[in-house]
Amino acid sequence: MHGLTVRWSLADAPEDTASRLAEYVAETSHARFTGMPGLRFKTWRLRPGEWFEGCYVFETSEARREFQDRFEATAEEAPGSLIVGAPPILVEPCEVVAVAEGAAGLLAAPSYR
Repeated sequence: MHGLTVRWSLADAPEDTASRLAEYVAETSHARFTGMPGLRFKTWRLRPGEWFEGCYVFETSEARREFQDRFEATAEEAPGSLIVGAPPILVEPCEVVAVAEGAAGLLAAPSYR
């Protein structure tokens, strides 16, 4: 599987950035990526005051490359960049070796509070 990690530093971001990012994901971003062609899944990860990232897994390396190229061309204007006040510090392709779904099942919904 073809992964991509996009990470923003929150070290110098305003104090309310984590809640603003969670609100953006819940109200806009989650719906934008749900059902996106070529995307297997996306997760949003957050360590308040440290970093925020999107972890994407694509069906093909071509789908990943197309998304990465489009994203990098406009990274400074991406919603995450505007909320954080800076562009990402990392845009890194990777390979995902495996994904296991636990007995509790997959919850495909925003859940940060």
